[in-house]
Amino acid sequence: MNVPDRIKKLTETFDYNLETYKKSSYNETQLRREFIDPFFEALGWDITNRRGYAEAYKDVIHEDAIKIGGATKAPDYCFRIGGIRKFFVEAKKPAVNIRENIHPAYQLRRYGWSAKLPVSILTDFEAFAVYDCRVKPARTDKASHSRIHYLKYTDYIDRWEEIESIFSREAILKGSFDKYVESKKNKRGTAEVDTAFLQEIERWREILAKNTALRNPGLSQRELNFAVWKTIDRIIFLRICEDRGIENYGRLMALQNGENVYKRLFRLFRKADEKYNSGLFHFKKEKTRENFDSLTPKLNIDDNVLKDIFKNLYYPDSPYEFSVLPADILGQVYEKFLGKVIRLTPKHHAKIEEKPEVRKSGGVYYTPTYIVDYIVKQTVGKLVRGKKPGPRGAVSRLKILDPACGSGSFLIGAYQFLLDWHLDQYVNDNPEKWTKGKSPRVYPSDKGEWRLTTDERKRILLNNVFGVDIDPQAVEVTKLSLLLKVLEGKDEQSIGKQMALFQERVLPDLAKNIRCGNSLIGSDFYDGNRVSQTDEDEIYRMNAFDWDAEFADIMKKRGFDAVIGNPPYVFGRDWKALKIDDNIKAYLGKKYSSSPYQLDMFSIFMELASLLCRNKGYIGQIVPNVWLTNTYSSKTRKFILSHSNELCILKPPADIFQGLTVDTIVYIYQLSEKLSKTFDIKALKGNELSKIATHSRKKYSDGLCPISTSLNSIETDLVFRIAENYPKLQEFSKITRGVHSYRTGGYGKTAFGTGHQTAKDVKDRPYHSPVKKNGYRPFIYGRDLKRFTPPMPGEYIKYGSWLAEPRQPEFFEGTRIYSRKILADRLLVTLEKSESVADQQVYITLPGTDTVKASYLAGILGSLLISFFIRGFYDEANDAFPQIKVSQLKAIPIRTINFSDPAEKKLHDQMANLVDQLLNLNKKLNNAKLPQEKNLLQRQIESTDKQIDQLVYKLYELTDEEIKIVESVS
Repeated sequence: MNVPDRIKKLTETFDYNLETYKKSSYNETQLRREFIDPFFEALGWDITNRRGYAEAYKDVIHEDAIKIGGATKAPDYCFRIGGIRKFFVEAKKPAVNIRENIHPAYQLRRYGWSAKLPVSILTDFEAFAVYDCRVKPARTDKASHSRIHYLKYTDYIDRWEEIESIFSREAILKGSFDKYVESKKNKRGTAEVDTAFLQEIERWREILAKNTALRNPGLSQRELNFAVWKTIDRIIFLRICEDRGIENYGRLMALQNGENVYKRLFRLFRKADEKYNSGLFHFKKEKTRENFDSLTPKLNIDDNVLKDIFKNLYYPDSPYEFSVLPADILGQVYEKFLGKVIRLTPKHHAKIEEKPEVRKSGGVYYTPTYIVDYIVKQTVGKLVRGKKPGPRGAVSRLKILDPACGSGSFLIGAYQFLLDWHLDQYVNDNPEKWTKGKSPRVYPSDKGEWRLTTDERKRILLNNVFGVDIDPQAVEVTKLSLLLKVLEGKDEQSIGKQMALFQERVLPDLAKNIRCGNSLIGSDFYDGNRVSQTDEDEIYRMNAFDWDAEFADIMKKRGFDAVIGNPPYVFGRDWKALKIDDNIKAYLGKKYSSSPYQLDMFSIFMELASLLCRNKGYIGQIVPNVWLTNTYSSKTRKFILSHSNELCILKPPADIFQGLTVDTIVYIYQLSEKLSKTFDIKALKGNELSKIATHSRKKYSDGLCPISTSLNSIETDLVFRIAENYPKLQEFSKITRGVHSYRTGGYGKTAFGTGHQTAKDVKDRPYHSPVKKNGYRPFIYGRDLKRFTPPMPGEYIKYGSWLAEPRQPEFFEGTRIYSRKILADRLLVTLEKSESVADQQVYITLPGTDTVKASYLAGILGSLLISFFIRGFYDEANDAFPQIKVSQLKAIPIRTINFSDPAEKKLHDQMANLVDQLLNLNKKLNNAKLPQEKNLLQRQIESTDKQIDQLVYKLYELTDEEIKIVESVS
């Protein structure tokens, strides 16, 4: 084992002088410089930034030592890779017994848990303790609680290889750290900070809503939502400012003593208005600012409600450490918080309800930070390339928009990117010169690090960042998150100096940057009196937004430079459930031409982005991937392909939105009349980006062909050759889906529209007899369908024209193909000859002529080649729950037979015979009882399957190389 000499020397020195170091006179600063810094340098960390990385990309951040109530401070070290936090290290002097003392462990765990880090380290060099920070900390926890690793300094040499393999910089880059973290995961007792904080503020909302409604009976529902929301926002803002040292610590806590809490709280709010100038605190009329809040200053809220909120916001009772709580975590919490709203009952009681659109979609989902960062770099990053910073630089004129900003994740990402870019530019261009003048751009911190001035951070925000959302609460969340971002790295002293120097308040008012309105519906909606101008609720709900009026200067100058975001995942099928009326649908259908007939909302936003973006600007969004492959999305595909230069379609991991069943895709392009000849398909997994394929734009330009994100260029060429050279199944077949069904109880209790009856006396009747007595028929569920196996009924139904959605009788008569909607490794097909009825998970295909046998078509449909084609052309076939739609089944290319050519007729008959053999073999397998018999039959089935595949290759004239491609992918 190769232990660095430096580590050997450190342990020898520490051991020799241990008695001295254990004395209280030996302080933490000495320990850090003499032992901890060199220890982590030996692990490959650039502790002092010798490489000269920009602030955003330093390996190690030494947090400012901000005393908080005499009890805690910011973590001593933050270790990062590419600017992303990996773990904290908290140092204690050796006089502190970190093995037994509960306070250092609790302090460290609060930091790690609040920052959503999996593990962090507590050390006095005498001991090295690793804690699992995924477990919610409690002040009563023992020091050993959640401690997953404990070493003494005497162990460092013998166990150096182990330490290095987990915590070295190289180990993190190679993934060893992540494997270690995963191996130590203990789900028992875990409660991540975003989940816990969401539960906390949801509790605040409930108690505030109920009490405010009770004590203020004249409030309307909208006023109640506004009042509760603003109160929560203001409390969170001030509490975060306290932990960051921007406000005096403990001022909210002090309000627990005494009466008239709300009035005293409002004094803090008014002082905050004088200090920050934020729209969050705006209680009086001012010339340059929009409407002020005259409602909340007059409210009555009981003392006990506010004291209940304050009591768990401070150390040691609070598990939250707001100084390290990431902006994206706060955004995730708020995104979910926005999914509910306060309703007033007729008796003026407050009730919390989930919003209809959230209930319909199954929840609220926050875009992961790495997806945001990628889109921002590929849009905003390209726009700043080669440009100059500063108020006269070209970057100051860039306008970045998210037209459905939600809680602001994309705007925060764009703003952070611009902050980092500006700082790098100033530091690399003689930073001293940027410290001069009336408006200095940077200043040196106490530690000699260059930072942007608050004035510069404000200028960048006001010049560059813009957003719109229909939800007024979402707008306020976005403002709050951006304002907190302005204040990052500041403290009360630096802010006080700025206020004295520039005679102005610290924060900008974002009312003109982040606006509330319906991005899709303009004021022209009211033309023709669709909505009565006196219907206040309807007008408020519609929230029409005139882009040319709201952002007049930008739209006059050809629009925004970048449009980014994650628009609502509302499908056309959802509009009725969301009670969106026909007037709106008619308006949107007329105004936006590229959306499919059913008007998926995200596809409308895709078109809106191009309408708001200037020529040669950039567009980047994450949306459902269905527009790539759905037949009805051809207009959307054609629109994107006809406007996009340098188009890149990025396939993210399937699980980026946990719990969401819709798969997503990222698309990025430059809006231009001059189009590149090709476009790229790429995949993003972790931090790794890989190219899947480069496609010819000409092949897809009409929008009719689906765009695959699964196959490379060679594989795609093969798919296209098959698609282009053979007619579609629907050209000589009739295809439909089975009848609608839904379970209402146990087995045999299934409803099939009006008039369904269940047969209770047919269990012993032979399945393949003619139509059952009294009109009962066998019923086949898709889940029971097996490949090339005679279908077996789950029960019997009385089928007829009285059903809610009957099918033509011919689809349940004669020889026909049943295929399952849900895919296995291949399209699951079989032949049916009885007069059974199938459910909607089954597609029924009837040959259109007497000459083509159903068994011939079934053999092709169930082949490996068609499986390759389906998975190549249709992304839904590669989902976690792969499926094929009926429109996609209809489009499968089928090799036709020239029956006047004996050789071709022979191929047709050969395929039909092989399928009949396969059906017979599977039937025998189902009845076999002896293991040896089953093995023999299984081998015959596999051999017949291979013969079918080889015959299909011959029918479609595949070369040996093409066969290898099919079999390697499948």
